[in-house]
Amino acid sequence: MSLTTCSLTPLCCQKEKYSTIPPGKTLKTEKKKLRFIINPNSGTTNKKRIEAHIRERIDTQAYDFNICYTKAPLHACELTKEAVKEGCDVVIAVGGDGTVHEVGCSLINTKTALGIIPCGSGNGLARHLNIPTSVKRAIDIINRGKTKKIDTVKINDRSYLGMAGVGFDGHIAWEFSKTKTRGFWPYIKLVIKELPKYKAQNYTLTLDGKKVSRTATLISFANSAQYGNEIAISPQAKIDDGMIDVAILEDLPLWALAPLAVQLCTKTMHYSPHLEIIRAKSVKIEGKDMRGHVDGEPAKFDNGLELTVNPKSLYVAVP
Repeated sequence: MSLTTCSLTPLCCQKEKYSTIPPGKTLKTEKKKLRFIINPNSGTTNKKRIEAHIRERIDTQAYDFNICYTKAPLHACELTKEAVKEGCDVVIAVGGDGTVHEVGCSLINTKTALGIIPCGSGNGLARHLNIPTSVKRAIDIINRGKTKKIDTVKINDRSYLGMAGVGFDGHIAWEFSKTKTRGFWPYIKLVIKELPKYKAQNYTLTLDGKKVSRTATLISFANSAQYGNEIAISPQAKIDDGMIDVAILEDLPLWALAPLAVQLCTKTMHYSPHLEIIRAKSVKIEGKDMRGHVDGEPAKFDNGLELTVNPKSLYVAVP
């Protein structure tokens, strides 16, 4: 179904009209340009209500803006690149981690900043950056205009912003993508169902040139601290330190699952005797036909993985 911002235009983006300047008057400062990219299918929030909040709350004295709706996977990438060419100062992803990934990765190594109005089921990067899930409060952050540079990570021929991984979390990403229901509790139910029968795998890693072997339930490559919903696999990960936190969870006995769940949800996972965290600038994993995830989305790695940090390569609007 074709989506538009209003019935008056066939375009996917509707631009606000510029105010006229009376004769003899000049603007003191030039307005900054924003583009809001809304994924109508993410989360459960009514996106037309979000659009109304944007129009009511954005500071029109400081910003000109337009609003776009995505129509298909990767459409947000196209809309973002178009916004960069048009000289937008900030492109705001309105959706979940997948939308944030598409917009953010399209802004790497540009001067255009990523803004986030989190509306997904996990909102991992937004939560790490302390961006509120309240739409109105997230818009207020955009209005303030504060940005910072964060690292991104190159993984094979693509990039990610927050988290990637192989093993069990990759398995869950693939299984969750097959379900029709979104949200925290369906995700948790799937984890509870799948974890007891999941078999740990053997991995050979090269971390900053040093080769190690591990048997692991999962290996997460944490640029940010958490998967989403405040479930933090590497609570001390910093997103601007030029390092990847390689979190290796060993083969787990069943009795360890309950304490592990508590530590994941209380941001104390780094104290777990079952988790090893190694910090590195580059990581390689040998293997064939590996299944994993990139920023929560299922990914397949045909010939292993190679990861490198791209330091402070993305501007982000922050509190």
